[in-house]
Amino acid sequence: MGEAANLLAKSKFAIAFTGAGISAGSGIPTFRDSEGLWRRYRPEELATPSAFQKNPALVWEFYRWRMKKILEARPNAAHYALAELERLGVIKAVITQNVDDLHRESGTKNLLELHGNIFRVRCTSCDYKENLKESERLEEFVSSKDLPRCPRCGALLRPDVVWFGESLPSDVLERAFSLARKADLVLVVGTSGVVYPAAYIPYIVKEGGGRVIEINPKVSAITPIADVFIRAPAEDVMEELLRKVRDFIENGSRQRERLKTL
Repeated sequence: MGEAANLLAKSKFAIAFTGAGISAGSGIPTFRDSEGLWRRYRPEELATPSAFQKNPALVWEFYRWRMKKILEARPNAAHYALAELERLGVIKAVITQNVDDLHRESGTKNLLELHGNIFRVRCTSCDYKENLKESERLEEFVSSKDLPRCPRCGALLRPDVVWFGESLPSDVLERAFSLARKADLVLVVGTSGVVYPAAYIPYIVKEGGGRVIEINPKVSAITPIADVFIRAPAEDVMEELLRKVRDFIENGSRQRERLKTL
């Protein structure tokens, strides 16, 4: 923990890369563990363009269930610790594979959502998009049984998330890769590291000479390239990591002040 905090405190441009594991402590099921969503549902039946074309009612039933689940959740200590690290100027950006909006709720400002946001919808025909959290109809939308229609053209609305078989938004992905190329450290929190192209991000940082710190309760595909691996749930250790980073920063500031007086 001390080594990770020291590396973070000394970094010039650190970024965070998060996955479903960071939200597990908020009660949101992950995708690939023994209790994950894809152990109970087949992704090709619920999260692909062909599934939506074949049975949009089933897909929307699943996504409204997920929305309800997420609305019951709150950011946990790991989300808040990352937001505080950003406020301190240590973390410059958070790049997430999650669609649950908990990073934004916890106060993170510079957030890149690689896989979209479950509370945004977009039209399957025109360019209409809507953030349901910014509208007054969120509760009505989530509880409705009807297929949602575009208020502009009448076509079906779909979740504004990236489904299996779809490409990530090119502008968001390029921004993420650009940040990774610039970063001298990446804090990887709660991701399996097997979903590409998002999983390239730690490798880009590493190849550029940067450090990789991983927090995960189990070994992942990222662990072999990690300079520091903290094997624990993020919500259990991120507050301590934040405290130690603060200590390093404050000690460094005091040392610089002493040098000025010499």
